[in-house]
Amino acid sequence: MHSPFITIISFLIIFSVVVISHEFGHFLIARLNGIKVNEFSVGMGPALFRKKGKNTELVIRLLPIGGACIFEGLTDTGMDVSENEEDNTELKQDNAPKPGSFNAAPVWARIAAVFAGPLFNVILAFFLGLFIVWVCGSDLPTVAKIAEGLPAEAAGIQAGDEIISIDGHRTYIWRDIMVRSALNTGAPMKIVYERNGERFETVINPAWSETDNRYYIGFSGGAEHVDCRNLKVFKYSWFEVRYWLDATIQSLKYMVTGHATADDLSGPVGIANVIDDTIEDTKKDGAFWVVVNMVNIALLLSVNLGVMNLLPLPALDGGRLMFLAFEAVSGKRVPPEKEGYVHMIGFILLMILMVFVLYNDITRFFR
Repeated sequence: MHSPFITIISFLIIFSVVVISHEFGHFLIARLNGIKVNEFSVGMGPALFRKKGKNTELVIRLLPIGGACIFEGLTDTGMDVSENEEDNTELKQDNAPKPGSFNAAPVWARIAAVFAGPLFNVILAFFLGLFIVWVCGSDLPTVAKIAEGLPAEAAGIQAGDEIISIDGHRTYIWRDIMVRSALNTGAPMKIVYERNGERFETVINPAWSETDNRYYIGFSGGAEHVDCRNLKVFKYSWFEVRYWLDATIQSLKYMVTGHATADDLSGPVGIANVIDDTIEDTKKDGAFWVVVNMVNIALLLSVNLGVMNLLPLPALDGGRLMFLAFEAVSGKRVPPEKEGYVHMIGFILLMILMVFVLYNDITRFFR
């Protein structure tokens, strides 16, 4: 057995890199647009470390499960402090926002500062992908084997065919196909494939497997690889990020349509367990391959954090972007106090969800 210390350190490094990337995106674009950042924090809960900079205070908090970039004029829950202080220090006498505050910036500058967090997660994932595909190469969307008696055989697909798209979604690597197959709920799948330079189109009705409790198309692949220790590394790193973006979005759709259960949700404890299992499974191959797998987990989490933060829910970046988009289109801003209360309620609900996921993670170990 390896030391739990290695798992804890790996968890802290991965989460810190992903969170710092996200918050640095907010910080950098905010500063470039003249928005003051009062606090750059990593983690949640009580502060363990504080360092006051020229304009921004760096804070490291106890629980390594999040972070915050607090703009001048806003709290960490999104409340507008100028609407909640009797002295109204955030406002000048002419009732205009104080220079340097979030609300004093043009709406498109505010949109850029909020959107930059998720964007920087995708950028981080791309750079992590460069390392992954340089070392491992990538899998091509070529059929290796056809299963007898399943829909793909009846549709005429053969080994060696290249899958071009599924339901209009272009497939560049084999895992693009895998995620569409694994999360299919029984709907017909329009497949375009290429054989000897000629393209064909077919519709497959996936077959249900009682044994595996999922639908199958009826072919396998992933055996044909491309060497990316050349300029192809840039293209295939983007394909890697694109795959994880699609996998995250498709998983969310699968969940909200009622096909997932509470057991499919994982929080920090569940992720730590995945890291622990990955270290245990790959340590026999050497420390280098443990690192490769940790980088792959960081890539997945970075994409996941970016996508989840763009959901149009209060307290998330996506929720704030909805209010800003309304302002950009209508030219009218939602009253700050009302928007702030919406974000505060969303923050409370988010904390309740996090407690539920944490409870679910812990109880899973005792089943």
